[in-house]
Amino acid sequence: MQRIPVTVRANLELAANDHGLEYIAGEGITGWDESACYQFTQRQIKEDIEGPAEEIEDLCLQVVDRAINTESVLQRLGIPDEFWDYIADSWRNNEKNLLGRMDFSYNGNGPAKLLEYNADTPTTLYESAVFQWEWLEHALDKGLVSEGCDQLNDVHESIVAAFSVIGLETLTHFACNADIEDDKGTLDYIEECANEAMLETCFLKMEDIGIDEQGRFIDLDNRIITSLVKLYPWEWLMGEDYASHIPTSGVQFFEPPWKSILSNKGLLPLLWGMFEGHPNLLPAFFEDDPESRALIDTGNYVRKPQLSRQGANIEIVQNNVTLLQTDGPYADKPHIFQGFEPLPDFEGKYPLIGCWMVASKPVGLCIREDNNLVTGKDAKFIPHVILD
Repeated sequence: MQRIPVTVRANLELAANDHGLEYIAGEGITGWDESACYQFTQRQIKEDIEGPAEEIEDLCLQVVDRAINTESVLQRLGIPDEFWDYIADSWRNNEKNLLGRMDFSYNGNGPAKLLEYNADTPTTLYESAVFQWEWLEHALDKGLVSEGCDQLNDVHESIVAAFSVIGLETLTHFACNADIEDDKGTLDYIEECANEAMLETCFLKMEDIGIDEQGRFIDLDNRIITSLVKLYPWEWLMGEDYASHIPTSGVQFFEPPWKSILSNKGLLPLLWGMFEGHPNLLPAFFEDDPESRALIDTGNYVRKPQLSRQGANIEIVQNNVTLLQTDGPYADKPHIFQGFEPLPDFEGKYPLIGCWMVASKPVGLCIREDNNLVTGKDAKFIPHVILD
């Protein structure tokens, strides 16, 4: 794994305009940096990232199977008890999942260590699937990267294929908080994939979803919502005023309700508890677990909220010294402790490796780079290549 300097495309502003990305003169595309790329070997991709991601996905599904039958686990995750049967039914009915992103710390010399699983509302999808691939095609055409470079990037085709086999035969609605730009852009792209799969779709804001007299969800034209692709966390949905109607609404959700178990960072201590010592997992415990004391006593750990976004309220301790502590709105929420596995340091650049999962299969790579050990909202997407 190497960080390779690359000449920026001369037509970057035009490319940004073509893709609806924000371009700032002198700075480039917001959240994107093509002045470098990360280079991997085929072995690193296959053996250190793809293989472990697929194996961890299987472990996660085993966690779900255990959780739906164990009330204490669902309580640990903070899931309201009125949703327990609903979540269990979604699992037992084999409701299909669409996508997620596993984030790893990896320096090129495996094993990659799972830091968290963005299983419900992952973003940077369009950059991963489309813009990163276009960059590679241009870079190859202009000789900016070595001939023969490839990518782990079957994201677009995999999403279209997933929609094609799910069997949605009626109007499919797409909804998010449209004021969150990353969420809206990501959902727009997913809707484009659904259209390519010949699905009839309709976007609406989350706040525009209504309820009819029978307790069914409806859109602004009073059409009944039968399937909903959302970019809105399950924990937010469960806290809405209309939440009591969700289990009886008849809506097929993407992601399905059982994904709420995997999108919670409480997944990490559950994984460790079931598969302690797995080479791709880090020790992890709920903050009130007696075992967490032993991890804290090592002086090397990360404290993170069970439910949070964009690197908020994370504390990193190394050798009993706090290296970094981020602010955010989750300070008084339940936390977990996880063993500290630092991101690799490339002269002050810290890459986080994301592996895209579509229908539970690893299909793409996403690298976000920040200037510190916590990958936050100011991180930049760096393209990757595979070259032997």
